[in-house]
Amino acid sequence: MEAEAAKYIGAGLVNIGLCGAALAVGSIWSTLITTVGRNPAAKNSVELYGWVGFAVTEAIGLFALVVALITLFA
Repeated sequence: MEAEAAKYIGAGLVNIGLCGAALAVGSIWSTLITTVGRNPAAKNSVELYGWVGFAVTEAIGLFALVVALITLFA
């Protein structure tokens, strides 16, 4: 296998992390909306956890993107 082909395969596999991050962000927000819909008084206590979960999940997705770009261009 040529090195160039291996780079593309590796970058494609790293993008699985991006898909996982996208699914996790959707899950976080849907759970937050459901929770607030069921108990509007709990909005202030669960909103912070939603934002923290979103930020951590997006950071993981960005790390995966950086690894994919390093794999392609290094």
